[in-house]
Amino acid sequence: MSRYPSIDSVISLQQALEGIIVDDLKKLKALLPDPRKLIRKADLVDGIRSQLLGENLRNVWAKLDDLQKAAVAEVIHGEDGYYFPDIFSAKYGEPADFGTSDRYGINKEPSLLCLFIYGRQIPYDLEKELVKFVPKPKEATLDNAGETIKNHVKLTVQRFNYSTREKEIEEYDIPLASYETQLAATKDFAAVLRLIQSGKIAVSDKTSLPTAGSVKAIASILQGGDFYNEEQRQIALAKDSDYDDEVFAEVGSIKPFAWIMIAQGSKFAERSGKKLVLTKAGVKALQESPAKGLQTAWKRWLKTKIFDEFRRIDPIKGQTGKGASGMTDVPWRRDAIASVLAECPVGKWIMFHDFSRYLVATGHRFDVTEEPYYLYVGEPGYGNLSELGGYSWTILEERYMRCFLFEYAATLGIIDVAYVDPAIIPSDYDNLSGDDYLEFLSRYDGLVYFRLTTLGAYCLELTDKYTPPVIEIRQTLRILPNLEIIAAGDGVETSDAIVLDIYTKKVSDVVWRLDRPKIFAAIENGYLLTEFTEFLDARSIEALPQTVQQFLTDVTERSHSVQDIGSVRLIECTTAHLALLIANDSRTKKFCQLAGDRTLAVPLGQETKFRTALRQMGYVLPQSDK
Repeated sequence: MSRYPSIDSVISLQQALEGIIVDDLKKLKALLPDPRKLIRKADLVDGIRSQLLGENLRNVWAKLDDLQKAAVAEVIHGEDGYYFPDIFSAKYGEPADFGTSDRYGINKEPSLLCLFIYGRQIPYDLEKELVKFVPKPKEATLDNAGETIKNHVKLTVQRFNYSTREKEIEEYDIPLASYETQLAATKDFAAVLRLIQSGKIAVSDKTSLPTAGSVKAIASILQGGDFYNEEQRQIALAKDSDYDDEVFAEVGSIKPFAWIMIAQGSKFAERSGKKLVLTKAGVKALQESPAKGLQTAWKRWLKTKIFDEFRRIDPIKGQTGKGASGMTDVPWRRDAIASVLAECPVGKWIMFHDFSRYLVATGHRFDVTEEPYYLYVGEPGYGNLSELGGYSWTILEERYMRCFLFEYAATLGIIDVAYVDPAIIPSDYDNLSGDDYLEFLSRYDGLVYFRLTTLGAYCLELTDKYTPPVIEIRQTLRILPNLEIIAAGDGVETSDAIVLDIYTKKVSDVVWRLDRPKIFAAIENGYLLTEFTEFLDARSIEALPQTVQQFLTDVTERSHSVQDIGSVRLIECTTAHLALLIANDSRTKKFCQLAGDRTLAVPLGQETKFRTALRQMGYVLPQSDK
């Protein structure tokens, strides 16, 4: 039941008791070891007050059960001095007992705890006496499952039996897939930026969301693919289940979508038309260690407002309509999760539900929306989420947390994940109107465990250094004197193939050829020739042939022979003598130079100064409409 009674502001025990009606004061008085029969309100107030602020206080407190004692301790030793039911329940597993009431919340029968906590507070004079002997409460703890977990998990599923017209509880032993992310993330990071650099990623010019083709292109280059493959998405229930033939909804992409959004949110890429192009920061990230780039991407993603991850909970509608104004600040939500994530032990598996409980227990709870009545499942007005009342946490906030952790933290290598088919996770949304057609409420419902990686500890700035697993750069290319590059052995990695496609002409699936026009095109698009040369040196099985070295030297010289020194404005004089005079005058020569017999070239950045100096010579340059 709710706290008893409801008083917003309490100053002293006297004032708290005076705010309670006589019938309820009699019920409180009956809980105390005072045989007197008191009727008048003033007598009841004085009687209860004398018992609580006198010698009997310790004896009354001793009669509280353990949870009630903990509630008192939380209030008097807590930073805020309030009793928060949600935080208390998350920390202790259940709420403290304030008594009972009927189904309508009236006819209340208070417990002993109501003698101590009024509204959400303990009166200051009562607290002054309690703090003398009430011990501090225990600290909230985050349970972990250790460094290893089993490859299956037992889940109970509630299903409706249409034959008996009753709900049945069934238990399933579900295969648990796990994914170690940090090595994949360091490779995927460079591969994704390379693919963007090659001009193959398109996004909507209105929403900046990726096109289906771009998601598919990213998926094809990721180490190990996406989290869910086709087989994992089609995990079936027990063979004797009524649901054997049911086709589950597709999970869809997770990592490919995340990478495209992360690239934009981290400002490593930006939209140019409908294509993504690398920014200067993105080009620089390719030249730094992958761990540093991932750390930067993580820190910038925490602050970006280009995308609200809750949009990925597809069945919950109304987020972009009237409900948009009620959605809470996204960086605030992320910060709450990241703060608790930083408290997780590195390398230890954490059950998601334990993480959620700990987040609430430590006061980091957040809201996804302030206006849930604008959100709905199914159709507007049918499946409205205001029906959830005070039970929205698992439906809204936990869905958001799962998405943030599974799609973004895991993609960046911050956490490893262990998960099952989301369609088999026991439903917690059966009471929502409009959910009849849903196999799962979100594609992230299958997240069961996660663990913080050493890369994650570095990205969260829990450590100053990151020592990556030794990644061997395989020498997989045979480079021939005729300028052909042949993939040897098991072939080249996807990220390496992207680099070859940028700088060379592809001859077949395993053969590329050094091509001067192709390299020139790459240089014009901002690619560095030195980077390609280092790439070849590192992956070539043998030393580069002399002809190849000479080819690269020649291309390098030609790429440096002509330089862009910036834009200029051409000024034409009436005579060659005047042009020479202006070009050599002490006042104007710093801002122009001859570009022909009667022509002067003025850098655009120096035009104003040139005009001023020209006027000092006694000439004026009229404004041009060109």
